[in-house]
Amino acid sequence: MAIIEAQNVTKMLNGRTILDRVSFEVKEGEIFGFVGPNGAGKTTTLKILLGLLKPSYGHALVFGKLLGDNDDLRRRVGVLLEHDGLYECLSAYENLRYYAQLYQIPSFHERIMELLEFVALSDRKDDRVGELSKGMKRRLAIARSIIHDPDVLFLDEPASGLDPEAQKMVRDLILYLARERGRTIFLNSHDLDEVQRICSKIAILHSGEIKAFDSIENLRRKFSTHAIEIALTNDEEAEKALDLLKSLDYVSECERDNMRITTIINDVEPSMLLNALINGSIQVEEVKNVTKSLEDIYMKVVNQSEGRI
Repeated sequence: MAIIEAQNVTKMLNGRTILDRVSFEVKEGEIFGFVGPNGAGKTTTLKILLGLLKPSYGHALVFGKLLGDNDDLRRRVGVLLEHDGLYECLSAYENLRYYAQLYQIPSFHERIMELLEFVALSDRKDDRVGELSKGMKRRLAIARSIIHDPDVLFLDEPASGLDPEAQKMVRDLILYLARERGRTIFLNSHDLDEVQRICSKIAILHSGEIKAFDSIENLRRKFSTHAIEIALTNDEEAEKALDLLKSLDYVSECERDNMRITTIINDVEPSMLLNALINGSIQVEEVKNVTKSLEDIYMKVVNQSEGRI
C-alpha cells in the first residue's frame, strides 16, 4: 500500500484551475521530491494531503485514508511548513517542551534532550529562539516536527534561504530519518540540487499538472540524450575537432568550453565519434559520457510541456 497517494486531485479557485488531475504515490521509506517553480501548486497539494484544504475533485490519502479530523492518523504525521512554528520568546528547550505536552508525550525531558542532540543544538537549549541563526531555527523546527516520532514527515522547502553548511546539515537529518529510522518523507522543493542529492523518486509539477513522475535514474534514461564530453590537447586541436564534429550527420549539438567540447549524438555508438576524431588526426586527451543533471531533465520536461521543443 502506498503511504501517500494523490488520485486525480483537482483544485479550482475563482474559476481558475490550480491543480489539474494530479496523481502520484509514495511508498514506505521513500524520500519523495515534489518539485516545480513557485506558483506551480506544490503547497496547495501539500495542504490538500494534510486535510487543510479540500480538493474540488479527486482524493488525497495518507495511510490509505483522508487525514481530515482523524486524530489517530494525524498523530502519525509530522509537518514542517514554510514557517517554523516556533515561539521566539521561548528557549529551544521550552519550544520542544510545549509541543511535547501538546502531544502528551510521557517523560518528555529525555525525548527533548535526544532531539536537541540529534539536531546539534544541545549546547543552545537555554537560548531564546529569537537569538538563534536561521539555520539553527530550521533544525529546531525539524526537531519540533518529529517530537512525537511520526511515521511520515511532510517538509515544505526545509532548506530554503539557508547557507551551504546549514543546507547540508538539514539534508543529512532528512537522510538519517529515511535511511536509519525508516520514515517516509514528502519533500516540497524548487531546489533541484537538494532534491537530486537525497530523493529516491520525484514528481515534476508545472502549471498545476504532473509532467513527470518516476525515479531520477528512470527520468534520466527517458529524457536524456546521449551527451559526450571530449577533452583536447590544445586550442588548435579543439578548433579542428569542433569543425569536424559540426560536419557529422549524427551530431546534433556541439558546445565548446576551452579545451573541452560537449556534443550530443543520435542513434550511434560513442566509438563512432572517437573513430571519426582519430581518422581526422585529432589529438584527443579524453572522451567520456556526460550524466544529465536533474536541472537538465527538469528544463527538458518543462520545455516539452510548453511546446518549446
